[in-house]
Amino acid sequence: MVLALFAAVLAAACPGFAAAASRSPRGLARLGASSLVYEGAFRLPLPRGSHGTFDYGGTALAYDASRNGLFIVGHPYWQLTAEVSIPRAVRGDRLSRLRRARYLQPFTDATDGLIDEPPSCCGTDIGGQLVFAGRLYGSVYVYYDATDSQVGSAWVRPSTSLTLGRARGLFTIGRQGAGFVSGFMATVPAVWQRPLGGAVLTGNCCIPIISRSSFGPAAFAFDPARLTDTQRPVPDSPLFYYPQVHPTVGRWDGSWRPQRGSVFNGNTSITGLVFPSGSRSILFFGRQGTGPFCYGEPTSDKSLNGKPTPDGTTWCYDPDGGGKGPHGYPYQAEVWAYDARDALAVRDGRRRPWQLRPYATWRLPLPFGSTEIGGAAYDPAHNLIYVTAQYADGAAPAVAAFKIR
Repeated sequence: MVLALFAAVLAAACPGFAAAASRSPRGLARLGASSLVYEGAFRLPLPRGSHGTFDYGGTALAYDASRNGLFIVGHPYWQLTAEVSIPRAVRGDRLSRLRRARYLQPFTDATDGLIDEPPSCCGTDIGGQLVFAGRLYGSVYVYYDATDSQVGSAWVRPSTSLTLGRARGLFTIGRQGAGFVSGFMATVPAVWQRPLGGAVLTGNCCIPIISRSSFGPAAFAFDPARLTDTQRPVPDSPLFYYPQVHPTVGRWDGSWRPQRGSVFNGNTSITGLVFPSGSRSILFFGRQGTGPFCYGEPTSDKSLNGKPTPDGTTWCYDPDGGGKGPHGYPYQAEVWAYDARDALAVRDGRRRPWQLRPYATWRLPLPFGSTEIGGAAYDPAHNLIYVTAQYADGAAPAVAAFKIR
């Protein structure tokens, strides 16, 4: 009480003290499920040729304030990026009533061939994209890096044009390995940049050969201005991640039990990251299997669940299909929320990155029956989060808009 009275007297006598206190980000609000209000959705442009399509894609979203557009990666085979306009989102249950975006920049390889640099048996994907300081940044990850040999992951274009100039990279971020930092990207709000150690967050999770990546959400802060030398790692600030020896938020082969703190398993997919201004919430977006964990071949016949297949594996009840691998039907779009104030304890050395847990997780309802989020992007001027609802428009995604309340 004495300290509170002293602070009040000091604030009255020294207005600068009050202003400094109000600028501290530690007291900002945390967001919850009710903080994200569905505004509606819109459709993406129709395909332009066999390679210029959003079918089965809709990943690595990035918001471009200069054009009020979204950068989005299309079909997963081609990994081409296009920029589209953002029409007014429409609520409703009929796709035909949604407005359709138009192309602002057509499909092209935003990496200018850098995506093919890491040796890969099975392809390389764009993990994330971000517009920052008038440039388009991005990351790539080897889809199946069994030897954990990928080193560089980050690239940058000289502007937000997909055709002027050439992309530079691949740059190495930190020393944890590319599998931890080669995915989703987000801007850190200005008031948090110095405390957290960087202007941009990146991370990765849940990709094949999970031992090279994080067993759950991951966030590393870094300064994008330091992406200049491909021969030297760019320093980063690890905020939280979960190596194989510290599966704090869940085992890969465990079942999803959020009430017991198990919010990750082999059916987790995290594809988007947003750090909204005016809050202390770091939000991850993805998909979660909520049923019992099962590794094997999918089947729509419940009577076969858990029984051996002809090739010696196991049948897993999963009417959504997929191939041999982890299953956990039914699935839902999911949000994992972390408190940036907890991350400060890691920065101060009072906690280890794998000791943090999300303060909340929740289901994010998507339109038109979709349960898969391809990516997420944030418009700070209008306080809107855009996510791609994959397979909401046939093989193509729709883009859903959520207002932060």
